[in-house]
Amino acid sequence: VQLQASGGGLVQAGGSLKLSCAASGGTFSSYAIGWLRQAPGKERELVAAISWNGGSTYYDRSVKGRFTISRDNAKSAAYLQMNSLKPEDTAVYYCAAHLTTVVVVTTGYDFWGQGTLVTVSS
Repeated sequence: VQLQASGGGLVQAGGSLKLSCAASGGTFSSYAIGWLRQAPGKERELVAAISWNGGSTYYDRSVKGRFTISRDNAKSAAYLQMNSLKPEDTAVYYCAAHLTTVVVVTTGYDFWGQGTLVTVSS
């Protein structure tokens, strides 16, 4: 499966952005999806994850209550709604897929899209 992330940009602290991940070349509903991010000088970290049908989700404690992950299997797309953004959310955000039905709570995904940069100004 190929993944294409989009929707990043520059936003002020407290603002919102919605990232999209478009998939092609595979049966999208066969994959768990994750959104991961990497800030300059830091390791890549899992932000949110969702199971094949959206029935299970995971959020890192740093974004819980502010970010919402979702998916639309009919459109082969996944989303990350980011609200109440903070400067520490600044990072390159990646969507990733793993061939499994359950939610994946590690960074060990099989397939990765290119990143989209999110910059939150204070």
